[in-house]
Amino acid sequence: MKFSLQPDANPIDELKVVGRPLDRIDGPLKTAGLATYAYEQHGAVPNQAYGHVAGAGIAKGRIRSIDVAAASSMPGVIAVVTAANAGALGVGAFYVAPALAGPEVRHYHQAVAIVVAESFEQARAAAVQLRVEYDEVPGAFDLAAARSGATVPKGLPDTSDGDFETAFAAAEVQVDGTYTTPDQSHAMLEPHATLAAWDGGRLTLWTSVQIMSWARRDLALILGMAEEDIRLLSPFIGGGFGGKATILCDAVLAAVAARVAGRPVRVALSRSLMFNNTTHRPATIQRICIGAGRDGRITAIGHESWSGNQPGGIPERSTVPTEALYAGASRMLRTRLSVLDLPEGSAMRAPGETPGLMALEIAMDELAERTGIDPVALRILNDTLMEPGARRRPFSTRRLADCLRIGAERFGWDRRSPHAGEVRDGAWLIGMGVAAGIRGDYVSDSGARVRLDAEGTVTVETDMTDMGTGSYTVLGQTAAEMMGVPLDRVVVRLGDSSFPETPGGRGQRGTNSAASGVYAACTRLRDAVAQALGFNTAEVEFRGGEVRAGNRRVPLGQAAAAGELVVEDRIEFGADREQVAHQTFGAQFCEVAVDAMTGEVRVRRMLAVCAAGRILNPKTARSQVIGAMVMGLGGALMEEMVVDKRRGFFVNHDLAGYEVPVHADIPHQDVVFIDEVDPTSSPMKAKGVGELGICGVGAAIANAVYNATGIRVRDYPITPDKLVGLLPALT
Repeated sequence: MKFSLQPDANPIDELKVVGRPLDRIDGPLKTAGLATYAYEQHGAVPNQAYGHVAGAGIAKGRIRSIDVAAASSMPGVIAVVTAANAGALGVGAFYVAPALAGPEVRHYHQAVAIVVAESFEQARAAAVQLRVEYDEVPGAFDLAAARSGATVPKGLPDTSDGDFETAFAAAEVQVDGTYTTPDQSHAMLEPHATLAAWDGGRLTLWTSVQIMSWARRDLALILGMAEEDIRLLSPFIGGGFGGKATILCDAVLAAVAARVAGRPVRVALSRSLMFNNTTHRPATIQRICIGAGRDGRITAIGHESWSGNQPGGIPERSTVPTEALYAGASRMLRTRLSVLDLPEGSAMRAPGETPGLMALEIAMDELAERTGIDPVALRILNDTLMEPGARRRPFSTRRLADCLRIGAERFGWDRRSPHAGEVRDGAWLIGMGVAAGIRGDYVSDSGARVRLDAEGTVTVETDMTDMGTGSYTVLGQTAAEMMGVPLDRVVVRLGDSSFPETPGGRGQRGTNSAASGVYAACTRLRDAVAQALGFNTAEVEFRGGEVRAGNRRVPLGQAAAAGELVVEDRIEFGADREQVAHQTFGAQFCEVAVDAMTGEVRVRRMLAVCAAGRILNPKTARSQVIGAMVMGLGGALMEEMVVDKRRGFFVNHDLAGYEVPVHADIPHQDVVFIDEVDPTSSPMKAKGVGELGICGVGAAIANAVYNATGIRVRDYPITPDKLVGLLPALT
């Protein structure tokens, strides 16, 4: 089915099931501990062995030798796999660093071997006995030092509209600031884990991965085999945030080890290995230049961003939010990429927008201060209904101003003091902050298979995954709405690469795209049901588990009395969708308390107001936004992977040294969804929301800290050492 931009009504608009805050249909399995994750497939295949991955002890150089004798003689050891006996391994299409080092070492903790044994403990003990000799060479590990050699990334040329330099120089009010964000880890609860089993030349993996099609493609490229000979199963994922977009070394080495050992092998990366072995959000250095009149209207806006990565890696596109968030006739965007020998940087929740807004929205607060305009009013003043820059497309929907106004009223913004450091609560300095959010509304072609049995049960099958996002429930609601049955008459099966292809969980597009695929398949099933029952397709209704037309009513299941009805279809989004600009918008509000003696920052209240099209399930969507706000708080106040710039690794590579928010850190959180639909986005008239929720959070907290203390912190995270000594004295 091809998606049309015509805003026609469709069965989804009845909203009997879609749009309701229904409980997760996978909730009982998870709360009872019955949802089986990748490492828990104990009964999937017999005779499973355990693999333990050993990581490189240097950041750059070559492996001179690996002595496996001692490890091989340890109790229970079945095999030791290194580059010497792994066979030829290629590189996938998404990540650039090979899964197994040898002889070249590209980064610290790149896998150098996997030990296979009868038990996990035996494999781990034997891995310690490996003796690896290296020839180490100097590497580049400091982004600031490598900044001078940065280059323009492929496919990201500089953009310029108007004469930015002249307009900025002539501006009555100027902001010119440099802001930094650190390397950050996904730190998902479930580790990267895989169970691999061979059956002749066919490979089956139970693995924790977000995008089935990418994973199968990349594994085929790495192992040099046909995609159709690979089956991936990932029914439940314990968090990903982009860090499990496609396969990493756990999947590759499990497959190779299973082939060498001649039996199924189960692998889970240790927490300490995950920080340096897998991908992360790379650090950035950003310069924001904003010129405006004294009335606050932006006349020039420029954004430059530097990040580093492995050779051939991708940049952090921090300039992305500046492309479309605010008006301004003269604009300049520049992205630069340095080669660093740190572990690979890649996608992490709202890549580009998250770190970009951490800088841009502080700069907007500085502009508000210099013009004497309220920060909320300043953002509304510079709103635009047309896409800024050269393309000048209208937005499909743009409710940014509504998000800011509604948020200000609900949060009590009128009680905020415009003078920094003025409000106290005993020894605590109190402040409020705001930031705008923007995140692209992307979609991808998506397929689904739908089955109807004689009992009237509808079964949905797609390779879409669920990282806790609510995919099971929302796709079930879509099928229930389309087929006129309650949600408990729908079975949803996900995370199997043999099912029709979806974009998976990525880029805030998964649910909208996959639900549209289910819509397309159910549309075809409705036609098949009508035909089987002798109804006129144009007149038929699906309600209450029945098929109705005029005075005739037939139970839905009767259409499958002669045998199960099975149909398959996919939604295809054409180029005409690009006639308008598709974005989601939000506003983040925050109140903090800062200890006037120690500089400790405590967030007291948070509010997110989101404009993201039709909200398909307010309960699961709210959960997504709350989780994103928690993640944004961590990025603002505590999360930082510290680089050893001599040896080239992240020092705090575990959850003891890399701090993430815990329950005691999280205050009252409120989420408001703007009532809107977007008929140009998809048949669901929805948009994504899971990544929008993090956009702007960091800057809202930074701006609140400034309002509380008068201290402008431009280098994240905002830790007490950056405040102590500068705090106003207690009186």
